[in-house]
Amino acid sequence: MPEMADRNSSWMMSKHLAKAILRDRAERRKWMFRMLLGALGLMGIGLWLIDGWLQESPWRFLCWWAMCAAVTCGVMLFAIYDMLMVVREEREKAAGKRK
Repeated sequence: MPEMADRNSSWMMSKHLAKAILRDRAERRKWMFRMLLGALGLMGIGLWLIDGWLQESPWRFLCWWAMCAAVTCGVMLFAIYDMLMVVREEREKAAGKRK
C-alpha cells in the first residue's frame, strides 16, 4: 500500500506544478521557449546528426519525425493556450477598469 500513497502524492505534486505553470504567464512562456528549443533541437539532430541512421529504416524515420511533429504540435497547442489566456486576462483587466 505505500506504493499507492507515493503514486498519489507524486500525481498531486504534478497536478499542482501544472496548475502553477498554466496560471503564471511568465512561467508559461519559459516552458514554451524550452519546448520550442527542444523541438528545434530534435529537428536539427534529425536533419544533420543522425540522418544516415534514420535513412537505414523507414520505421525509424517515421517514428523520429512523428515524435518531432508531436513535440511541435505540443508547442503550438501551448502557444494557443497562452494566447487565449492573455486575451482572457486583458478582458478581465478592462472589465475591472470599467467598474
